[in-house]
Amino acid sequence: MTTPTSSLRSLFDTQHRASRAQIDVPLALRRDRLLRLRRLLDAHGRALAQAVQQDFGVRSPQLTEIADLFVLRSLLSNTLKNLATWMKPVKVGTPLYLLPARAFLQRQPLGVVGVVSPWNYPVQLSLGPVITALAAGNRVMLKPSELTPATSALLEKLLGEVFAPEELCVVQGDGAVAAEFAALPFDHLFFTGSTAVGRKVAEAAAANLTPTTLELGGKSPCIVDASCDLDAAAIKIAHGKLLNAGQTCIAPDYVLLPAGREAAFGEAFARAVATLFPTIAGNPDYAAIISPRHHERLQALLAQAEAGGARLQVVNPGAVAASDSRQMAPVLVFDTATDSKLLSEEIFGPILPVLAYASMDEAIGYINARPRPLALYWFGTDTAARDDVLARTVSGGVTVNDTLMHIAHENLPFGGVGDSGWGSYHGEAGFLRLTQQKPVLVQSKWARGDLFYPPYGKRFDQVMGLLKRWI
Repeated sequence: MTTPTSSLRSLFDTQHRASRAQIDVPLALRRDRLLRLRRLLDAHGRALAQAVQQDFGVRSPQLTEIADLFVLRSLLSNTLKNLATWMKPVKVGTPLYLLPARAFLQRQPLGVVGVVSPWNYPVQLSLGPVITALAAGNRVMLKPSELTPATSALLEKLLGEVFAPEELCVVQGDGAVAAEFAALPFDHLFFTGSTAVGRKVAEAAAANLTPTTLELGGKSPCIVDASCDLDAAAIKIAHGKLLNAGQTCIAPDYVLLPAGREAAFGEAFARAVATLFPTIAGNPDYAAIISPRHHERLQALLAQAEAGGARLQVVNPGAVAASDSRQMAPVLVFDTATDSKLLSEEIFGPILPVLAYASMDEAIGYINARPRPLALYWFGTDTAARDDVLARTVSGGVTVNDTLMHIAHENLPFGGVGDSGWGSYHGEAGFLRLTQQKPVLVQSKWARGDLFYPPYGKRFDQVMGLLKRWI
């Protein structure tokens, strides 16, 4: 059900008033809100997985369990365990010239946080930022994706049963509603989605001087070093690429491979796919593409690449007659033209270009000539080569000898850089992102600040001369 745009401001005003009336949100209340979410997931996890399956057409509840619900349970557990520590004021050292004053950082809620979430992991990427915002003591308005209507409707129903509107509310609607939502004067706006839409969100927020966290996409490279065992790498690359049929923001977007190993990689990748997904069509573990429009977009990318001279290797073990499920077989793309859209647009599907390099300098140069990626993956056993890549590239995050796994580490901040976004969350980094660290200086009754008062004269010059020698 679409939320009338006329109601958006009223919902925001309700939360804004509540946030200003209760600036200090105690630990007990924050924990209570998080525990309500944990009980919701425990009681309704199966129903949420079924809603996601309904929205995708084909997506197993087990995939939602591991990629959405388990991630949220882990986030909740880590947050509940550490929240009391994160909330404590942080003492900071005081410089000599301000002694005997003392200083600390007081961690306070920002106020009202808006969350705009995407469709690809509709439970995790909705409730993950919500958990972080509530832990930081904020009120939250959530706008989930209209492309997953069953999931969004169930989230609105379930959250409405356990949270008052002034604590947490769900707003539903299409792009027009999302645009109105982004234009509200939030204390912070959290967006997960494409780079193109992220730019529009940032522009809307800027009108209100609203700070943003943008978790965007990008062309995440997967570097295969000459020291790499191709079979060991291929199954991890295939898993990272094909989880949710490639509809993952940190999925490998292209592979950089030593020249001459293309055929061997193609064979290893095909074996890996057959291990993970003995069949594609009709296999509930292999998710469908979210909509006909997105399926058509992926087919158009392949057609354009093939017309430009690319060679396609379709990997479809146990192939059966085509169905209307939008389950798209994995495709490796070799000899891709430099002007191909596959190399400039985020793919977000089971298509993997394979690019050959003559030297690691060439591979690194290719990455650095493009916008900075959300993730980077490196495979090999040569630690010197690995460290060279880490030192000479910039990305939102890195996993070495695997894919995706850095996002599962609660003590590693997750976020992008440049075109792949800004700001990060998970663990304490996320808590601090949605917290105001207010600096406080407590002056001592023994302070001699008067030494710096006018009228300036000989005594002032003596004090300043002494300080210059001390600092």
